[in-house]
Amino acid sequence: MQITKITDKQDSQAILKKTYLSTEELQREFDYYRAEKLLHQMLEKGFITKVEFNKIMLLNRETFSPMLAQIMP
Repeated sequence: MQITKITDKQDSQAILKKTYLSTEELQREFDYYRAEKLLHQMLEKGFITKVEFNKIMLLNRETFSPMLAQIMP
């Protein structure tokens, strides 16, 4: 096991740097999860099939572009 000590102040600040979402990105995330919740309810009540659910979720990922869309099924 190798341990590396960070001594440069700039390096430690780079590690601690936080990434914040813009208002637009945050709104897209909210809209995506709100749409997902509604679709789950529609699926549970039998208004849509599992195939329709998956197709709509794929379209929603393209439309809303949530942050983790690249790793979503």
